[in-house]
Amino acid sequence: MLTLTNITCRIAGRVLLLNAGVSIPAGHKVGIVGRNGAGKSTLLKLITGALQPDEGDIRLSGRPRIGVVAQEAPSGPAGLIDTVLAADTERAGLLAEADICTDPGRIAEIHTRLADIDAHSAEARASSILTGLGFSAGAQQRACADFSGGWRMRVALAATLFCRPDLLLLDEPSNHLDLEATLWLESYLAAYPGTVLLVSHDRDLLNVAVKHILHLDRNKLTLYGGNYDAFENTRRLQTELANKTFQKQTARAAKMQAFVDRFRAKATKARQAQSRLKMLEKMDIAVPLAEARPISFDFPSPAPLLPPLITLDQVAVGYQAGQPVLRDLSLRLDQEDRVALLGANGNGKSTLAKLLCARLSAQSGHIIRSPGLGFGYFAQHQSDELDPAGTPLSHMSAALPDAPETKIRAQLGRFAFGQDKTGTEIRHLSGGEKARLLFALMSRHAPHVMILDEPTNHLDIDSREALMSALNAYEGAVILISHDPRLVEACADRLWLVAGGTVTPFDGDMSDYRKYLLDQARLQRKSIPPADAAEGKEDRRAARKAAADKRAELAPIRKRIRDAERQMETLAAQKQTLERSMAEPGFYQQPSEHITACQIELAALTDTLETLERQWLEDQEALEGG
Repeated sequence: MLTLTNITCRIAGRVLLLNAGVSIPAGHKVGIVGRNGAGKSTLLKLITGALQPDEGDIRLSGRPRIGVVAQEAPSGPAGLIDTVLAADTERAGLLAEADICTDPGRIAEIHTRLADIDAHSAEARASSILTGLGFSAGAQQRACADFSGGWRMRVALAATLFCRPDLLLLDEPSNHLDLEATLWLESYLAAYPGTVLLVSHDRDLLNVAVKHILHLDRNKLTLYGGNYDAFENTRRLQTELANKTFQKQTARAAKMQAFVDRFRAKATKARQAQSRLKMLEKMDIAVPLAEARPISFDFPSPAPLLPPLITLDQVAVGYQAGQPVLRDLSLRLDQEDRVALLGANGNGKSTLAKLLCARLSAQSGHIIRSPGLGFGYFAQHQSDELDPAGTPLSHMSAALPDAPETKIRAQLGRFAFGQDKTGTEIRHLSGGEKARLLFALMSRHAPHVMILDEPTNHLDIDSREALMSALNAYEGAVILISHDPRLVEACADRLWLVAGGTVTPFDGDMSDYRKYLLDQARLQRKSIPPADAAEGKEDRRAARKAAADKRAELAPIRKRIRDAERQMETLAAQKQTLERSMAEPGFYQQPSEHITACQIELAALTDTLETLERQWLEDQEALEGG
């Protein structure tokens, strides 16, 4: 269906694709993956014709209908259901023509075509898609203009899905969806009858919705069979095999070279040495597949506080007096808690987050917060508030006005901003880089509680894995709102369900929550595709509890490591200063008592450093073993 041949594409002088090619048959569901900035969105634009390649050829066989989600959200007085129905221009045109046509032959053709495109079920299909994306029956009759930009982008997605194009191109479709809608989209795309090209960093979506992975790496395209997990395993095996082959060939070449160097001057061995030299010249040594430099995040650890951090007793909260969004909130948060908030958008998850970090006041009830409690709040829309002409360094300098530049750069370095990126203007940063900057700004004062509202939007898969590791190593409390089930499963020890105007603990894991959504959908006669039954529920609960216990067990070791590192840094500086002083030409002309005192001090510093280093190594081994 789609063939790319020797495609080269440059954007602003930067090569994104170089003699790249791939062939995708009709009906394939393909996930497109690659690091942020690799050119995945550019590839979709090349396929639609929005961009032209510098070289190469793109062919689509059979003149397929291409579906792309509109970049601008629909607005205006039209209702949601009418907006989605209008997206199918062929159906809308045929219906309009049928109302005015008087030619019996043409009328027959129109109705035949309407039957072919299943026009009679159009309204039911549109409603089903809108329902799956989170719109109730009442909301579907309301005007587009009544909804926020994020909700209207869901309408744009619904309109594209409703048209059932032959080739469906989706670029991060889950960014505007909550967890419930993302679960629906997974199943919808898995059953979609056409060809799908899906750019996504959502590992679960790529595992459920696609059967092939197109990897954009080092300006080339490589198509793999299987879902994302299968791709990752194949890629790892390829890397290991290529590196082993390289090592073997390099060792063989070294032996040949050693023979040549030893015997080329001897008449009896000259012919053999010359033969091996020719073999060396013809030898095609494989290039090792070097893994991309891993990204790592590091949230600074907060000072300990007495528990609980926050206690809520019969609290109500809202934006208008007498109209609470949430009520009867009786909750407790401790420093080791990892809590994920579940519930559809609009149920009050963000309202609860704002209440916890004191951005909203309680309308009634009592809230007790531990003295000195610090919060870090992350919301993806905050990237719009960054100064496009500023840099990561200028933003962090403004956020830490009294800090030395070394500390400012160190905080940026915690989130993979090296020397080459700290001076880059914000307008030239990718969405993932802006998100990392927000993490750095949010955590600059080592907060006791981090509230993360959709933190994975625009993060690539490697960055999501780095975020999971950093959250699990972080020693404060976490409140997580995310449409990424993998992040919730990996990082949350407790689940709170925000629904029905209140918040209750959810007894189960993400598989249980999928089942809960299905049960709710059946009760309300909603159209949500089935999900797999929960398996190993008790094992997963035990695993989450074990993860929490392990973090608590390792917390003292991490503290000893940090304390030792600070001490070693201070003592190393003192030792270096003393050694410089003792190395000066006139040092040994000073009184012997002073020389002896310096020597004793140097020996003591050396012994203390060695002791600290031994303890540090033991603690590191214990931490890695744990």
